Amino acid sequence: MRLILTALLFATVVHAQQPAPPKPKAFIDPAQTDEDFAIQGEYVGEIDGRTYGVQIWAQGGGKFEAVGYQGGLPGAGWDGDRAAITRVIGSRAEGEKSAVFTTPDGSIRAEVNGASILVNNSDGLKLMELNRMNRSSSTLGAQPPENAVVLFDGKGVNRFPKARVDEKSGTLMEGITGEDTFTDCSLHVEFLLPYMPDARGQGRGNSGLYLQGRYEVQMLDSFALEGKDNECGGLYKIAAPKVNMCLPPLTWQTYDVDFTAAKYDAGGQKTANAKITVKHNGVVIHENQELPGSTTSAPNKEANTPGPIYLQNHGNPVRYRNIWVVRK
Repeated sequence: MRLILTALLFATVVHAQQPAPPKPKAFIDPAQTDEDFAIQGEYVGEIDGRTYGVQIWAQGGGKFEAVGYQGGLPGAGWDGDRAAITRVIGSRAEGEKSAVFTTPDGSIRAEVNGASILVNNSDGLKLMELNRMNRSSSTLGAQPPENAVVLFDGKGVNRFPKARVDEKSGTLMEGITGEDTFTDCSLHVEFLLPYMPDARGQGRGNSGLYLQGRYEVQMLDSFALEGKDNECGGLYKIAAPKVNMCLPPLTWQTYDVDFTAAKYDAGGQKTANAKITVKHNGVVIHENQELPGSTTSAPNKEANTPGPIYLQNHGNPVRYRNIWVVRK
């Protein structure tokens, strides 16, 4: 019995001393990524007069998933039929520059080289070709109006105390709180999510925009995912975005937000919930959505006071620029 107990204790100690798995690598510079990065992206093509969009996201180690949409890409022609979305797994052999995707029944084979997708049937006959699309937000680079409070412009204005600035890009780094406070307002912010092919879920380029430090619009690399309330554009545990407008990582993206603060009576009792309208990359993903209370992990509790803009540090490198607010 003593020998058994000693062996169990030794096994427990050895197990406890096992090193933690390495943290997934996060790329923040497009020039310093891996070979899979060139294949990941968005593609559009036609067959029989119908448009199709495909998003391909890298899963690490030469693995990919291709997601197909009828009508075009999300926010650019997709018909909104979630039931018709197709998902196919593919891979890139070591040393190869292209990835191959085959449907489970083997009826369709697609080869992706980063510039196009060539789709053939099982007999090798060409069905269609899709070309790469490099989309950008329609509000990227939006200039603040004269009455705006500029929080960061990359040209000397930085109203985030103790902010860290990326020396290479001149952009803000995650985990910052603005010195100005707001009630009803409109806001513009541009953000860049890291490329983390080996990460999953909430560990994949996570941050968040908090209005008044209370209400979060999630930031996360959710490119080609379902578009849930805990993914990019989601109002955490409140509402999923109407459409997943997340672009590929290392693409500058935008949030344009109209925010109405919660209302209170003279006795301090709340009489109306806060409301929010959000455009992600120029497309409305929430419209007059009520916010019943402060969201999970918010640094400030809901109250009848103004609050700051907070950009969350969730352990991943995220960058921000061109941030301004207009008080209503």
